[in-house]
Amino acid sequence: MILEAAFLYVKPELASQFEADFVKASQYISSIDGYLGHRLEKCLEVENKYLLLVDWDTLEDHTVGFRTSEAYLEWKKILHYYYEPFPIVEHFKTVFENKKLQFFCHKFKELKRIF
Repeated sequence: MILEAAFLYVKPELASQFEADFVKASQYISSIDGYLGHRLEKCLEVENKYLLLVDWDTLEDHTVGFRTSEAYLEWKKILHYYYEPFPIVEHFKTVFENKKLQFFCHKFKELKRIF
């Protein structure tokens, strides 16, 4: 699995509209073979800064499959207007990961109380 990451600086006066349009544009990226999921995080310290994280099966699924598709043209048409400056996109592979499964832990505790 490959993680695509990009810091997005959105024109401050357009942040709300960007968030709404991002939801609309998400249908295009999610239609691509090799797409595994994505999320948009809003920075707490910098008002107009976002972090886009996209999971891909392979690097080529993003750089070739998405970037050369009609879906990318739609994504670009909807979102690229908002960026200032244009984002730098980078790709990462996991070296180490350790996650606490809070949702499942919470549900398990609830079930223990019931039974």
